[in-house]
Amino acid sequence: MLDAPGSSTRSVAALRWDGERLHLLDQTLLPAEERWLSLTGAHDTAEAIARLAVRGAPNIGVAAAYGLAMAVSADPSPAAVREAAGILSSSRPTAVNLAYAVERVHAAASGATGELGERAAPAAARAEAERVHSEEILAAGEIARLGAELLRGRRRILTHCNTGALATPGAGSALGVITALADANPNVTVLACETRPLLQGARLTAWELQRLGIGFELLVDGAAAGLIRTGQVDAVIVGCDRVAANGDVANKVGTYAHALAAAAAQIPFIVAGPTSTVDLGTPDGAAIPVEERGGDEVVAFGGTAIAPDGIAVRNPAFDVTPAALIDAIVTERGVARAPYEESLAALAA
Repeated sequence: MLDAPGSSTRSVAALRWDGERLHLLDQTLLPAEERWLSLTGAHDTAEAIARLAVRGAPNIGVAAAYGLAMAVSADPSPAAVREAAGILSSSRPTAVNLAYAVERVHAAASGATGELGERAAPAAARAEAERVHSEEILAAGEIARLGAELLRGRRRILTHCNTGALATPGAGSALGVITALADANPNVTVLACETRPLLQGARLTAWELQRLGIGFELLVDGAAAGLIRTGQVDAVIVGCDRVAANGDVANKVGTYAHALAAAAAQIPFIVAGPTSTVDLGTPDGAAIPVEERGGDEVVAFGGTAIAPDGIAVRNPAFDVTPAALIDAIVTERGVARAPYEESLAALAA
């Protein structure tokens, strides 16, 4: 079973691989219930990704990799593998890790088929999915180390969405940095935004921070700018779902507002994520597809209507923060700074 070596025993891994099946902690039920799902192929994995049972760009990629590996084991024919890859790749459009992981497993299965026949494809697909998983675990540890060094001395940290062990293998991205910072300085406190869709900050980040024993306060997204303006935040750190070649970053909706407020207050705005989230094939933020989710997530909560019937709703799951507002992007290979076209290309090489 693949898990995160050295990860805090106070936290929890969101996915586990037993060599044949993928087991996911259903994040739609947290914090009320800890229920594990056992997945068997591309269809149920894609459904879990689409409904946010598994989430966070790195974990989406890892889950999709295993989903395709399981599909290859069930039917290694090229046509079946292409179909399964398409189902998984279309489950969510914004996080580039998903397509990256699916392409790697697809290529491994296709290459094995060409060399030794279809019987070799399942083992090759499983091995590649496990490599994707292991790489993300190692990446999280390096991101935590480099990010904590970058933010050394900063005590009051604001973050958005959920970027811990529920979002990535290992300790997380932005929340992994915060955890490493708190390990070095127990006086670190976190302002955690509640974060749409599905209040992932309120339900998931608060749950993780509580388990980690890190001091925090939960706030509505709209309160963040005012707290930043009045000097109650020393730095903002967030994760990322796609980083364009020019340094524009797609992240959970509401991130852009925090970046504007941080720039006005002249405090650091930091992005943390693995190089698997850097997409040099996307030139800028305008080219990043932004997922629009169903209006039911806005007009109702917990099955109870909170808005009038029949109204029009916009529910973008992400927004794009321009590179000019980002002080640094922390990856496992190093810290990128402007000009991002050069620094990201060097890190991704």
